[in-house]
Amino acid sequence: MFVTELQLTDFRNYATASLELSSGVTVFVGSNGQGKTNLVEAVEYLSTMSSHRVAATVPLIRSGAESAIVRAKVQAGRDDDRVVTLELEITTGRSNVARLNRAPLSRPRDLIGALRTVVFSPMDLGIVRGDPSDRRGWLDSLVVTRWPRMAGVRQDLDRVLKQRNALLKSMSGRSLRPAAGDEELTLGVWNEQLAAIGAELLHARLDTLADVLPHAQRAYETIAPINNRIDAVYKTVLDLGGVSETSDVRAELERRLLEAMERARAEEIRRGVTLVGPQRDDVELSIGDLPAKGYASHGESWSLALALRLGGFTLVRDDGVEPVLVLDDVFAELDASRRERLAHAIEDAEQVLITAAVGADVPEFPAEHRFIVSAGTVA
Repeated sequence: MFVTELQLTDFRNYATASLELSSGVTVFVGSNGQGKTNLVEAVEYLSTMSSHRVAATVPLIRSGAESAIVRAKVQAGRDDDRVVTLELEITTGRSNVARLNRAPLSRPRDLIGALRTVVFSPMDLGIVRGDPSDRRGWLDSLVVTRWPRMAGVRQDLDRVLKQRNALLKSMSGRSLRPAAGDEELTLGVWNEQLAAIGAELLHARLDTLADVLPHAQRAYETIAPINNRIDAVYKTVLDLGGVSETSDVRAELERRLLEAMERARAEEIRRGVTLVGPQRDDVELSIGDLPAKGYASHGESWSLALALRLGGFTLVRDDGVEPVLVLDDVFAELDASRRERLAHAIEDAEQVLITAAVGADVPEFPAEHRFIVSAGTVA
């Protein structure tokens, strides 16, 4: 799939913008702060309902405007001329409004999956050097790209955690005396919901990490000339031994989550917070024999983060979907040889959107399209 037309109204620094795009490689060149990343961010937001730059919606709306509109036409493939129109109205203080072929959707998240993207940006350095939440975010973004319904599972997990934490907080400080019967009953309900939802997400994460790792390893070998052996291990408080050998992996994970919550009950009540579940897990990354975090150089960290994204891109393609690949300000961080190797690795993608402050940083691609971005105008 690929975007054939992008229209913006009051998005970031664009009062209005309309671009015709095509398959293949498109490069947006412009100095920092001119709006080139805003264009690819708009494509990403239509795809995932999230941005790699900010968590809130306020920065997405042009100063002085009440809402922003992002609209795109998406063609199914080079050999499939079916086109859908995606539209998202981003507002503050109330839910976004999503439309598919001009028809309103009851839930904005139902738009997720109509356009698939894999995005790499300098902020992805946090996957290697940042907190566990950065690595969970990387893995979950890939899970949702593979199975869009998992976006709803993530939202359900956040809802259950909020309610369960509120209950635990109300029970904290009273761990030395029996809890009221209604509190015990309510906690049991939240335990069951957390175990069921958590098991579904955990199962998807484990499958995705196992599937993406070989692709990421090959991508890293392509990018890094030396010390090019990487690994990724999922870390959780659960004992995962033998889980993959059971007839129903999800049911087994659910059972183990319930057991872990029972063991952690007293400590959770004492601290007033949930200590068990996928929201506390991590992915341990390594290069050679050493952990990547704390040991990898800047270049190694950058190459590893890029390899993880490229591995995800290849995995989604193997699943039978051609996602749009977004490389936001990537080439400037690479030396000449790595730029050429990266260019060769992505040249057959159905659509690649690249941003760069300096056009010379990006190798020339066959039949590429280049736009110059300046002060919120694109030419």
